[in-house]
Amino acid sequence: MPVTMFDFKEKYRYQVGFDSHLESEAVPGSLPIGQNSPQKPPHGLYAEKLSGTSFTAPRHDMKQAWLYRILPSCAHPPYTPTTTPEPKAEPSKLRYIPNQLRWDPFDHDEARSWDFVEGMRLVAGAGDPTLKQGIGMYVYAAGRSMDTKSAFYSADGDLLIVPQEGVLDIRTELGWLLVRPLEIAVIPRGIKYQVHLPSGPARGYALELYQGHFVLPELGPIGTNGLANARDFQAPVASFDEDFGATAHEGPSRYEVRVKFNNDFFKTEQAHSPFDVVAWHGNYYPYKYDLGRFNTIGTISYDHPDPSIFTVLSAPSGVPGTAIADFVIFPPRWLVAEDTFRPPYFHRNTMSE
Repeated sequence: MPVTMFDFKEKYRYQVGFDSHLESEAVPGSLPIGQNSPQKPPHGLYAEKLSGTSFTAPRHDMKQAWLYRILPSCAHPPYTPTTTPEPKAEPSKLRYIPNQLRWDPFDHDEARSWDFVEGMRLVAGAGDPTLKQGIGMYVYAAGRSMDTKSAFYSADGDLLIVPQEGVLDIRTELGWLLVRPLEIAVIPRGIKYQVHLPSGPARGYALELYQGHFVLPELGPIGTNGLANARDFQAPVASFDEDFGATAHEGPSRYEVRVKFNNDFFKTEQAHSPFDVVAWHGNYYPYKYDLGRFNTIGTISYDHPDPSIFTVLSAPSGVPGTAIADFVIFPPRWLVAEDTFRPPYFHRNTMSE
């Protein structure tokens, strides 16, 4: 059956599609009809545009979402540098060596007091987020959930999360995602989120894409279906908090919002929930994917296809056919090639996979 049988059962409903124009409203009638920013949005909400590309990007590349929220997200005091234990992730201090590398997981005892953000460690990368070029590769370990009165977002890039152990219950501005081992998730640049650990300590891998966005690989002669199919990607439905006051500065609670900006960490406090989006529409949203649904392609005669045939998501560069990074899996599959050495051939790469 082309789906993973998870021990930790799903508890949310989702919309489906990759790079689709989706819409969701937690309260009926919250989405304006026929326009994006009416003089008086329904239910007294504020219209806010979240851009993932420039206004003048080609239509086929354009990423944007319209959010309809209780209070504007810009209503907060200035950000200040954090004094919390998040490490500064400095790509300039990376040491590049020509050897093959593999990292042991972080010890759970060491990570017992860390939340998801505090447990992220930069281990490899290339490029510069200020120039929107390159990637950062992370290993994470977390022993506790983020505080319910907190949120985090990255201004540097889209984050691909690959859990290895432990379930991540991720609340985003656009709704909830439950992400288990053998699933992946992508949280786009600028979207606030909060990570809970319903099954206990968690660890895994993450790749931050400073440049562009992830796409599905071209299928070429494979045809119309195969590899990761667009219909199997799941996006959240709108969900919101009602923790707010008469104005943005008079709420009953205090929420800490942390941001990673050029790999430095900053924070602010605001008197209203950052998770107050009642409705949204657009094609810029977080999503997840069950790797068990990957439709593996391979030879039925002889030799091994190139490993690019196992690409789930690709981050294209300015050079056609060459990616900044490819996310590739080697799932359970039949190997039936005749007169062929069973392991794949040795190869020397020229790009990141």
